[in-house]
Amino acid sequence: MIKYDLIVVGAGILGTSHALQAARLGKKVLLLEKDNYPTGATVRNFGQVVPSGLSGRWQRYGQRSVELYKEIQAEFDITVRANGSVYVASDEEEWQLAQEAEVLFRQKDYPIQLLNQEDTLLQHPYLQPSYVKGSVYFPEDVSVEPDRLVHRLIQYLQQKYEVIYLPNTAVLDCVPAAAGVEVVTARREKYFGSRLLVCSGGEFRLLFPEIFASSGLVVSKLQMLQTSALPQIKLACNILTGLTLRRYESFEECPSFARLTTPSHYQELKKWGIHLLFKQATDGSVIIGDSHEYAPADRVDELGFDVKEYINELILREAERIVTFPVRGMARSWAGYYAQHPDDILELEPAPGLHIITGIGGKGMTSSLGYAEERVQEWFGTSAGTPGTTST
Repeated sequence: MIKYDLIVVGAGILGTSHALQAARLGKKVLLLEKDNYPTGATVRNFGQVVPSGLSGRWQRYGQRSVELYKEIQAEFDITVRANGSVYVASDEEEWQLAQEAEVLFRQKDYPIQLLNQEDTLLQHPYLQPSYVKGSVYFPEDVSVEPDRLVHRLIQYLQQKYEVIYLPNTAVLDCVPAAAGVEVVTARREKYFGSRLLVCSGGEFRLLFPEIFASSGLVVSKLQMLQTSALPQIKLACNILTGLTLRRYESFEECPSFARLTTPSHYQELKKWGIHLLFKQATDGSVIIGDSHEYAPADRVDELGFDVKEYINELILREAERIVTFPVRGMARSWAGYYAQHPDDILELEPAPGLHIITGIGGKGMTSSLGYAEERVQEWFGTSAGTPGTTST
């Protein structure tokens, strides 16, 4: 029987990032995915990689992730575009946050540019002049294509590092064994690893029902929309808005954040956790969203599988207040689901060498590569570029 240094259950961005980082250390890695291909939160988001929206260690992980994304893109196309992000302030309170953010991020040595109303509209002529007070631009943020990124990254792992990837491989049991963990699949195949990592989003109840029930995980349901191709416009970068300034954790560090009031036109949007983002895909279409509804992970069915037209209408009305290009007649809309945890992420080790890491929330696409690098180096005690040992 082949003995792997690391077996990863779940090929979303968090699991695939750990597989990559272990492979970079020269470890023998097996990556298992229960579906034909990843279909969860990793492929249902905007594809905005924005360290600018994070704080603390997560911003550091995000900056490192951007470095790694760019390194990989230089040798293998994983759809990374270095186009930056702009946060547009729509009122005096948001403009105050933007000005404070400039000072804050300069102290953090993360590149930022403050733009007044005139310069913002000059660089982004598709914004409604009545909406814009000013903006802050983060040139180091990047974009990826969420429906392709993880698939291309898995191909990269297979080609460069000979990672074994097995889709359509559901795991039924994980059994601690001497010097490792044994994995049993639905086809009754068995695999043995020195370490096992379970990264299965908000769903690991079949493997560890008692741990799952007491995990504290919460699932967020998001609604997003996508236009048809809009060849008449070209977004210069990711577009984030005043509602985002009021929501993202990085701006909570600004002195005036605690004194924010909620204007009347934001009340209903806030009720549904809506903040407006715009990201143009490579085909010219624009992804618009999103909303947030919450339920405990063990009651996720309460969120339903439907897309609420009322929420979509709230999103579109606010979008029309922000941009001049057409947002009606959407090509598609969908609901995405991601798990999050009150402690930022759920990290458990129920047995030696058996790890459960999930609940990274909306930080996954931005920070998983950097986070996984630190975890894997802790486990194996080596740095990237230093080959480890494998065994058979």
